[in-house]
Amino acid sequence: MNKETKRLATAAIFIAIGVLSSHLYIPIGVAKVFPIQHCLNLLTALFFPLSYTLYIPFTISILRNILGTGTLLAFPGSMIGAFLAGILYKKTRKVFFAFLGELIGTGVFGAILAYPLARYVLGREVAIFFFVIPFTISSFFGVMIGYIIFTLVKNVILNKGVE
Repeated sequence: MNKETKRLATAAIFIAIGVLSSHLYIPIGVAKVFPIQHCLNLLTALFFPLSYTLYIPFTISILRNILGTGTLLAFPGSMIGAFLAGILYKKTRKVFFAFLGELIGTGVFGAILAYPLARYVLGREVAIFFFVIPFTISSFFGVMIGYIIFTLVKNVILNKGVE
């Protein structure tokens, strides 16, 4: 199997995990926070090229919305953190910066960008910083799970790779 086929198959597994576990969300206002998404975002940033840090969370968000286990807030809540984690990891090659990128990208930037969606698309009046705390908490627990998984399997994955 060639490198791109393996990468696509692994991405499909990440998407399947994200979609199949999407019933494990925590409702907070109009948001359905989903720590498993942030775990997958961290692992995506560590093992995939940068473009996949947008493709994987976008696909999971689309499928979660179609299945009714997500809201429109899943898009800024997942994609920004994953992309920032990917950028920081690719620049530094340090897991801590991927961790920080997911946490800040989702908890701060994603939460603030969720405001116009909540207000103008979903028709809910919320303060601009309403989502910062729940998104940050969800992201924190997700990246902690992702970090634990990474440390447990990094030797196996890094030796064989997700080429």
